[in-house]
Amino acid sequence: MTSTQTREAARAKFFELRDVDGRVDDADLDTVWAGLSTLRPEEMLGAWKGGEFTTGHAINGMLAKANWFGKTFTSRSDVQPLVCRDENGDLYSNEKLGKGEASLWAIEFRGEITASMVYDGQPVIDHFKRVDDTTVMGIMNGKGGVIDGRHLYFYLERV
Repeated sequence: MTSTQTREAARAKFFELRDVDGRVDDADLDTVWAGLSTLRPEEMLGAWKGGEFTTGHAINGMLAKANWFGKTFTSRSDVQPLVCRDENGDLYSNEKLGKGEASLWAIEFRGEITASMVYDGQPVIDHFKRVDDTTVMGIMNGKGGVIDGRHLYFYLERV
């Protein structure tokens, strides 16, 4: 399979798994991740709406309870990682939940350098890869994100 065919297969599988109503297997998500293209940090700038894959990770469902909307990348040093909706439906950066905000870097993960978001106040790094021009897949990593040896898998769609 060529690299273009691999990327196309990964994209197709991503959208199939995103639409699953129920549990998704970590191994399937790892296969998708491996087939996607890396990103430069600057490609993440802007506002993104988020969602998560239900895998049984300990954090699954916590973002929904916090009314998580997504992430906003204003610059490499100004990132709002947990943009949530308040009781009136207005968006705000939930610095309490995120223990501060974040910054954007190019970091190696699984042998590839890709756009990654580093939280200011907790040991968590979110790595991103391109699904298409308006969608990225994310994996939560770091001491605060890997629980029982498992990563949280999520996605962002450009607003």
